[in-house]
Amino acid sequence: MRAGWDWLKGPEPWTRRALAGDLVLAAVLALVGLGVEELDNGSVQRMAGSVVAVVLLTLLRRRLPATTLITAAAVSPFLPGAGLTMILLGWSAGRRIVGVGRALTAFVLAFLASVGFSVLQAWSDQPPVLVILFSTLMFLAMTVMPGLASRYWSQRRTLLQALQERNAQLMRESAMVAGQARLRERQRIAQDMHDSLGHQLALIAVHTGALEVDPQLTDRQRDAVGVLRQASVAAMHELREVVGILRDGVEAPVPVEEAGPAARGVAGIAGIVEAARSAGTDVRMTVSGRPRPLVAACDHAAYRIVQEALTNAYKHASGAPIAVELRYEDDSLVVEIANGPAAGPGVGEVVSGGQGLTGLRERARLVGGMVHAGGTEGGGFRVAGVLPYGAEPAGAQDVADDFGQQAQARAGAAVAPAMDWAALDRELAVGARGRTGGVAMGCGIAVAAVVLLVIVIGAGMVLLVGSAGNAMISREDYDKVRVGDSEEAVRNRLPDGDSFMTSGLDRKGPERPEGTRCLALLSSEDTRLTTNTVFRFCFKDGKLVEKQAYEAEQ
Repeated sequence: MRAGWDWLKGPEPWTRRALAGDLVLAAVLALVGLGVEELDNGSVQRMAGSVVAVVLLTLLRRRLPATTLITAAAVSPFLPGAGLTMILLGWSAGRRIVGVGRALTAFVLAFLASVGFSVLQAWSDQPPVLVILFSTLMFLAMTVMPGLASRYWSQRRTLLQALQERNAQLMRESAMVAGQARLRERQRIAQDMHDSLGHQLALIAVHTGALEVDPQLTDRQRDAVGVLRQASVAAMHELREVVGILRDGVEAPVPVEEAGPAARGVAGIAGIVEAARSAGTDVRMTVSGRPRPLVAACDHAAYRIVQEALTNAYKHASGAPIAVELRYEDDSLVVEIANGPAAGPGVGEVVSGGQGLTGLRERARLVGGMVHAGGTEGGGFRVAGVLPYGAEPAGAQDVADDFGQQAQARAGAAVAPAMDWAALDRELAVGARGRTGGVAMGCGIAVAAVVLLVIVIGAGMVLLVGSAGNAMISREDYDKVRVGDSEEAVRNRLPDGDSFMTSGLDRKGPERPEGTRCLALLSSEDTRLTTNTVFRFCFKDGKLVEKQAYEAEQ
């Protein structure tokens, strides 16, 4: 059982509430089934069997949706009282059977069982073709329609739940991306603090170092200048610790920031050069070529290259001449800072984070440029950067706060179109009104089922009217026929009796004369529901040898 039929089991377990509801539903269906059996003149044994079948099928439908559907289809032709459960079992099977192939297999087997056993049950009374047609229409109306409606409703509810879960997941991931963007912003702030404040503190150290060795100062003044230099060194120590805290746990590359003030672009380079001159440093600046505007990120990168190179010169080559050159080439701006060897002892203890040139290289790479740093033949040091004018950043990563944008950035050109969040919101809004939508859908399915039933009933009525014309005569027509009339004359006067309504009636009455062929017709004046008046005409050797009128059960 487990190996062969386990795939038919539904995932829904029994609960007290579900069991109580199923018992009430089984009781209602059993009562209706008893009424159907009473109308069909069912025996007491058949009524009891219908009640047992209805209760068992209703209770087992949650655990065995396909098995109960096939079983009900097989027993319904023999127990009409259990036939109404096909609507419930079709709905349950359409909702609970997992997989389209399995559901299709279950419904096909149920259809074959319903039609096959219906033909077997009515084989002696009705034409098989008519039974097959009627059984097919009833199966479509009572089983397939509820099954399709249930499957659509279940899949739509599952889809809405999946969309809601996906939406919640995307919101969580969006918050995570926003958090990562904030961490990258912390790194950018730390980098700027290191660059700007480090440059200013280094400049202070240069000033105080120069004043400390000035022979014109008194000892008191020299001590005060020494205190200032020590304070600047301590401030640089603290700055390094703060920058380390801000950078803690952040490994992402520094993003390309937006445009800053003009003083922190190419236009601000002259200002930091002038500040270096005022501190007594020999700095020369030259500009060649036709000045051209740069994108904001490149403009700031040029400023940072000069600032970092001057800071390194203050720290490691105190007193050396510095040359700053800006060359506007055809396709890029070349920024070059070169200093000679140190002219004397340094300014004393300096603090270096060791990441200045690394940060410059990464900043230039992100905007599509490059930075080179290295020693010169005369013992000096040279920093050169090449920055494009308006090229798109080559290796930049957008700091997007939307998860969909992040996914598109990672997947490249092959990524699928972004999700239509407006459409999703509308769908989820519909899901929030699930009961109203479910009622509307149920009403639509009910209307469709009623229309199909009307078509079935209409087709049955047409067949019934056509069959009645070939199966009924009045008492007056019966009386006009005389024993001894020729068979041809009698048959020309009467209907041919080719109808499902007269199937087997000639064998239900008195025993037929031996060797005769009989024609059984119904009385058109009979209005009883359980019995019929049958007129039988028996022929032998081309003549009517007997006619009988008798009562037969339906």
